[in-house]
Amino acid sequence: MLPAIEAELRSAVARCVGPGLEELHSMLAYHMGWEGVAAGPSAAGKRIRPLLVLLAAACVSQEWTPALPAAAAVELIHNFSLIHDDIEDNSPLRRGRPTVWKKWGIPQAINTGDAMFTLAHLAILRLAETTTPAIGLQCANLLQSTCLHLTQGQYLDIAYESRGDLHLDAYWPMVSGKTAALISACTGLGAVAGGAVESQVAEFREFGRALGLAFQAQDDILGLWGDAALTGKSAESDLLSGKKTLPILYGLKQAGPFAHRWMQGSIQASEVPDLTRQLEIEGARDFAQDAADRLTNQALAALQRANPQGPAGEALHELARQLLNRQG
Repeated sequence: MLPAIEAELRSAVARCVGPGLEELHSMLAYHMGWEGVAAGPSAAGKRIRPLLVLLAAACVSQEWTPALPAAAAVELIHNFSLIHDDIEDNSPLRRGRPTVWKKWGIPQAINTGDAMFTLAHLAILRLAETTTPAIGLQCANLLQSTCLHLTQGQYLDIAYESRGDLHLDAYWPMVSGKTAALISACTGLGAVAGGAVESQVAEFREFGRALGLAFQAQDDILGLWGDAALTGKSAESDLLSGKKTLPILYGLKQAGPFAHRWMQGSIQASEVPDLTRQLEIEGARDFAQDAADRLTNQALAALQRANPQGPAGEALHELARQLLNRQG
C-alpha cells in the first residue's frame, strides 16, 4: 500500500507545479520528506493515517485502490496541520530537520500550509472517479467536518496554555479535536469508500475515535516518561512549555506538591526530574495508563463489532496494537 500512497500523494502535490512556482512545490515536497537534506522515510513519517484509510476499505470490500484519493487527502490534511503547528509552537525541527517556517520564513510557511490544505480537498474529489459521485460527496463532507473539529481542538490546546483554572474534564474535548477527529475520519472514510453500510461505518469511526484518544494518552505518558532517543522529543518539554497533558492535569487536580510548584510559575530544566518523579508518586502515570488501556479496549471492541474481513482485518488489528504499545 505504501508505494501506492506515495504515488497518489505526489500526483496530488504536482498540482502546484507551474511557471514561477518551483519553490512552492519544493517547500511542499520538502515537508513531505521527498526533497532536501536527509530526505526519505524518516523525513516523510510513517503514513499511518492513509494506511488506516486503505486497511478499513479493504476490510469492507477486499479492494483498497478506489480509496486512494481519501488516503492522500487525510495525509495532506495531517501535514497541513503540522506545518501550522510548527509555527504556532515555535518549533525549529520536525522529524530531525528544520521546519518549513525555519527554512523559508513564517509567511511562506503559512502559505505552504494553506496550499497543502487546498490540495487535500482537491484530492478527495477524485473519489467521484474511483468510486461513485455519491460516495465522493459523502467523504468530502466528512473531511470538511473533520477539519473544523481539528481546528477547534487546536484552538483549545493553545488557549489552555495560558489558563490556570483547567479541570481534568477539559482534556478530552481538546484531544478529541486535535488528535482523535482525524484518525476517526481515516477509518470512517475507508469504510465509506469501501461501500460499508451506515452501522458499519459508525463502528469503524468509533474504532478510530477511541484509537486516537488512546494514542494521545499514550503520547502524553511518553512525553514525560519516554526515552527521548526513541520518541525524538525531550522528556522535559511538556513541563517546560506548560502544556496541559493528561498526567499534568491529573497532578494539578491532586492539589499536592506538584500542583503547588506548578502554580508558582515557570519550571526550570533543573527541576524537571524531581517534578516528574513527584507526578508519578501522586499517581499521574498510573491514571494516564489506565485511561489509555480503557480506550484501547474500547477501540478494539468497536473494531470487532465492525466485523473486518480477511487479511486487512488482521493487519488493522496489528497496526492498532503497534500504535498503542509503542515506546517512541
